[in-house]
Amino acid sequence: MNATAHAAVRAVNDDAFKEIAPGRIALWWFLASEIMVFGGFITCYVLFRYAHGGWEDAARHVNWRLGALNTLVLLTSSLTMILAHYSVKAGDRQGVKTFLGLTIALGLTFLIIKGVEYHAEFAEGFTPLSGLFWSFYFLMTGLHGLHLLAGIVINTSLLVMALRGTIWARGDRVELGGLYWHFVDVVWIFLFPLLYLT
Repeated sequence: MNATAHAAVRAVNDDAFKEIAPGRIALWWFLASEIMVFGGFITCYVLFRYAHGGWEDAARHVNWRLGALNTLVLLTSSLTMILAHYSVKAGDRQGVKTFLGLTIALGLTFLIIKGVEYHAEFAEGFTPLSGLFWSFYFLMTGLHGLHLLAGIVINTSLLVMALRGTIWARGDRVELGGLYWHFVDVVWIFLFPLLYLT
């Protein structure tokens, strides 16, 4: 390859990387590792469920109505996160604050509903030691809850930046926070039917 062609290829590559928000590649690598974690748990759950019968009795005790309500809450929070990102691009400072605040509130609502659900299950005597189904149920929903809590912390820091007026220099942070938030929502879309509807 001659020097001119080499310089042209380098210029194209440099331009391609300039369009990628700082941190996006690192976030995608992180999300890929998290997909492996949740994918491993989901695969184990499915294999154990098919290998060992009788899980239907245990699964009958989960509150699918609360699970469905939480699904609606998370889907709505995905919309508010998208609107927060759109508001950054549009330069709508109040919109960013409003939609980040709504996303945080919906995330906290999810955790409160999950807490009510856990309380009811423990009151009925169902714990992670009550059987394989309950072990998987508490492990996967608990791990998801921790990820959601991390998303709430991220969005709270973004909201603080928006309130201070410092987010505008790095508006791509809302996009990165949104990618993580949507990942957590997608995980729930898999967990809800596996744990509540089967």
